[in-house]
Amino acid sequence: MKLIIQIPCYNEEKTLPITLKDLPREIFGVDTIEYLIINDGSNDRTIEVAKKLGVHHIVSFPNNRGLAKGFMAGIDACLRLDADIIVNTDGDNQYKGQDIPKLVKPILDGRAEVVVGDRQTDTIEHFSPLKKKLQKLGSWVVRLASDTNVNDTTSGFRAYAREAAMKLNVISEYSYTLETIIDTGRRKIAIENVPIGTNEQLRESRLFKSIRGYIQRSATTIIRIYTMYRPMKVFLTLGSIVFLLGLLVGFRYMYFFFSGQGDGHVQSLILTSIFLSSGVQIIMFGLLADAISANRKVNDEILYRIKRIEYDKVDKIKGYENSNVKVDIDYLLETAVTIEENEKA
Repeated sequence: MKLIIQIPCYNEEKTLPITLKDLPREIFGVDTIEYLIINDGSNDRTIEVAKKLGVHHIVSFPNNRGLAKGFMAGIDACLRLDADIIVNTDGDNQYKGQDIPKLVKPILDGRAEVVVGDRQTDTIEHFSPLKKKLQKLGSWVVRLASDTNVNDTTSGFRAYAREAAMKLNVISEYSYTLETIIDTGRRKIAIENVPIGTNEQLRESRLFKSIRGYIQRSATTIIRIYTMYRPMKVFLTLGSIVFLLGLLVGFRYMYFFFSGQGDGHVQSLILTSIFLSSGVQIIMFGLLADAISANRKVNDEILYRIKRIEYDKVDKIKGYENSNVKVDIDYLLETAVTIEENEKA
């Protein structure tokens, strides 16, 4: 059983040593533990520090591409490195490394494929009262959208079984946290919460600069992802509301018409026509979007099968390392990321 702990990093030369020091060296039920950092275009000494401290694998971007891209690059690298379990944590030491055994236990026990660390945000001292309320509200909305029981949907402290990791697809360029929860719920993947602790804040969050910006981006992400996964429900609801408004305005016009006052309310007739036609169009958009969503499910399944073939091919190549069989590895040069092995690890 191989566990890889991945750490997205952007200019974390000061906090990375603290984060790495807190990580476990051994876990009951796990044979091998390795560390991997995703260097998201850092312009400080993050890579040098990681190598010096014995990080086993390094994935680097030439420029900053954001948390979502970094997360998926790390997942891809971990799967290529034959990880059975992948844990994602932060480079700013927000999460307690000693909680990782608790995080992976439901996977080792076979109860879950995805485990999310619950920070119990009400207990975090450096969170303002407003931020705590927004975290609760946001998690409640995502639970409704995903049909899951995740308490802390913005927590980045997570564990993935290999099969669940291969099914991950993130299109957001902002953050992976909300989208992956909704996608996990849609796929009916077994997901579980585990209470975790947090460390003292070492630096301000770089994900958002203000509460207003955080709300806007999070709300946009939730609406976009929910609409993408359940388009018929969204468009049918909106279309029905608009159509109902058209009927109400129409009934109002009919009342005045039969009362002999129809001439002064022609604008109501026009508004009725607009509402009714718009409602029908929105419902038709829903039918089209639902067909596209069904096609997306097929594409997701195809992509999952391609990943299985590709990662199995990597495993087979590793099996030839100690043999005299010549293997064509040209396709490895075409992968999305380059995995740099640390000789000092």
